Amino acid sequence: MDLHLPDARVHWHRRWLAAPEADALQRQLREDVPWEVHRIRLFGRQVDSPRLSCWMGDPAARYRYSGTDFVPVPWHAALLPLRERLAALCGTAFNSVLLNRYRDGDDGMGWHSDNEAELGPAPLIASLSLGAERRFLLRRRDDHARKAEVTLGHGDLLLMGGQTQRHYQHALPKTARPLAERITLTFRWIAPS
Repeated sequence: MDLHLPDARVHWHRRWLAAPEADALQRQLREDVPWEVHRIRLFGRQVDSPRLSCWMGDPAARYRYSGTDFVPVPWHAALLPLRERLAALCGTAFNSVLLNRYRDGDDGMGWHSDNEAELGPAPLIASLSLGAERRFLLRRRDDHARKAEVTLGHGDLLLMGGQTQRHYQHALPKTARPLAERITLTFRWIAPS
C-alpha cells in the first residue's frame, strides 16, 4: 500500500514476512545479537539512547549518527537471505542494517530523518518490524502539522525512498500502554568512505 505523501515515496507491505518466519527471526535476533545502549548527542550532550541497538553490515559500511561513529559487526547468518530478498524486491543492494530493540513502551525513537551524507541524496530505507505493533509517525520537515501515521505490525515492511528523508521526519513515540518487545531492522546502503 502506498502512503500518498507529497514529495515522498513510502510503501507499506503488511505481513511481508509470515508470522512463523517473523516469530523465529525475532527469537533468534533477541538471543544472538550483541545488543548495546548506544550513546547519542542530544541537544549538545551525550545521552543513552532509549532502546537497545546493533549496527551490522559489510566492513566498509561505517556510519556516523548523532556525533558517534559506528563500525558494523559482521552480518548475522539469518539476515543474509533476508538482505537478498529485499535487494530483489527493491532493485537495490543493502550493505548494512541498524537493528533496534524496543523492550517495551518506554523505549522509542524521536523525530529524525535518515539524511546523513553517507546515505546519499535519495536513500532507500527498508524497515522490517518484528514483535509488538507500534505507531510510526511521519511529518513534513517544513510544516510539522502535516502528518501521517501507520501502525506497523509483526512482519510488516515499510520502504522509504526518493526524497522522503529530505522532506519528512519520522518517529516511533513512547507510550504508557503496556507493550511487548519490538525489533526493527532498517536496511540501507552506506557509501564507503
